[in-house]
Amino acid sequence: MSNRRGRLFILSAPSGSGKTTIARRVVETTGGVGISRSYTSRPARAGERDGVDYTFISADRFRELRDAGAFLEWAEVFGDFYGTGADETGRRLAAGEDLLLVIDVQGARKVRQAGVESVGIFLMPPSYAELEQRLRGRGRDPEEAILRRLATAREEIRAFPEYDYVVVNDEVDACGDRVRAIVVAERARREAMRDTAGAVAATFAEHPATGRGGRPGA
Repeated sequence: MSNRRGRLFILSAPSGSGKTTIARRVVETTGGVGISRSYTSRPARAGERDGVDYTFISADRFRELRDAGAFLEWAEVFGDFYGTGADETGRRLAAGEDLLLVIDVQGARKVRQAGVESVGIFLMPPSYAELEQRLRGRGRDPEEAILRRLATAREEIRAFPEYDYVVVNDEVDACGDRVRAIVVAERARREAMRDTAGAVAATFAEHPATGRGGRPGA
């Protein structure tokens, strides 16, 4: 009944807050939602697959694509480049797929500055102490990197007023349910449903009143 365009959801959070885990949980439990795969110049971590988790490319190749305007947004994070492919994102949205764009605060700002319509969701850890515990518990970063991530988190956490929604990741299942609820609610907004609702309303206009009366709602 409509050629619905997908909605772009930006999911941002300080490093270690679980944004990738939550994004995957939402995709698993919600039909018609995908994760926008990012390009990155960093090496793949254990268990990550090229073309699935990220598209891994060299820093030089990343700069070439950046300079050619291939990215919807890009950022340098802890010495590595991350970017979102503009063409792929546009094609998937045009096909009616809702997309979760898992990016940091500076990437989200670039999307908004570009005038791209999006819904911003900021994911928070329950506290600074909990975030520090999670970062140390991963056991993959040296002390210097952990301290750098915590320092960046202090700056990023101030950006929550820039987003439409704020969700605290105190427990994975509950947090995933909250983010999923946001996606479902946004799909029902009048703007998102305009074409479908118009088509339904048109079927009523095709059938003139019969004059049989009846109580409203009967």
